[in-house]
Amino acid sequence: MRLVFAGTPEVAVPALDALIASDQHEVVAVVTRPDAPAGRGRRLVASPVAERAEEAGIEVLKPAKPGDAEFLARLREIAPDCCPVVAYGALLPQSALDVPAKGWVNLHFSLLPAWRGAAPVQHAVLAGDEVTGASTFQIERGLDSGPVFGVLTEEIRPTDTAGDLLTRLAFAGSGLLAATMDGIQDGTLHAVPQPAEGVSLAPKIEVEDARVDWSAPALRVERVVRGCAPSPGAWTLFRGERLKLMATVSAGPDAGLHLAPGELAVTKKAVYVGTGSHAVELLWVQPQGKKPMKGADWARGVRIEAGEVIGE
Repeated sequence: MRLVFAGTPEVAVPALDALIASDQHEVVAVVTRPDAPAGRGRRLVASPVAERAEEAGIEVLKPAKPGDAEFLARLREIAPDCCPVVAYGALLPQSALDVPAKGWVNLHFSLLPAWRGAAPVQHAVLAGDEVTGASTFQIERGLDSGPVFGVLTEEIRPTDTAGDLLTRLAFAGSGLLAATMDGIQDGTLHAVPQPAEGVSLAPKIEVEDARVDWSAPALRVERVVRGCAPSPGAWTLFRGERLKLMATVSAGPDAGLHLAPGELAVTKKAVYVGTGSHAVELLWVQPQGKKPMKGADWARGVRIEAGEVIGE
């Protein structure tokens, strides 16, 4: 089939690579978000998908909106059979959905109908799910509600961050998307409607959502840190400045630490903070304007006083 691939971030690149490598399909163009400012100089930078497509000599389309008349005209000229999508980042209007004969097929990183929305992996970690996966489905007007072609499952490991899990799903899902394209082409694969039960939503994690509540149980604190890593990053306040929390671990109720929520305690090799249940150790932190560092190194540098608290 003639394919126009739509995607933007690094997580979409493995799927693009899998389709480029396929001997059954031809990726004739790529649709991605416009160049965005990045780095200290805020220089405009192309998306990872755009960079990969340019390396492969594939035409790149960067519409401000996928409903723009100029983009739709070019899409009709290209006349793709199908448009596979991975984390494109913009809502597709019906005028775009109607162009390819076999529609637009999305690779979504959850077991639909669970975790429909922009941040399925983060919400799966935050909720303490033990298993998640990826689904390919036909895009329609609803939010990730179209009929499903195929699924795969992936265990969520106890120490997984959202970034760890998303990386594994991106590579596993690339094979699922390629297989879905194969099945659509030869007519052996047909989409099945999603069940009405089990629907859950996964909206974008905003910065304020990633603020740690030290009155919550340690298990919740640890999930917030893992679920918000690497982006937007769990955080708290210390002496009026934002402190990013990159990794924590439960100290356990038998560690002999009796700390109030947010109260800090420092030993020679570690720094601990109280929660609503028991203490957690701050393994890695990133002070505002500085590089990531071990929690113990940060604690020695700031000279934490006895009884000092975090989060206020």
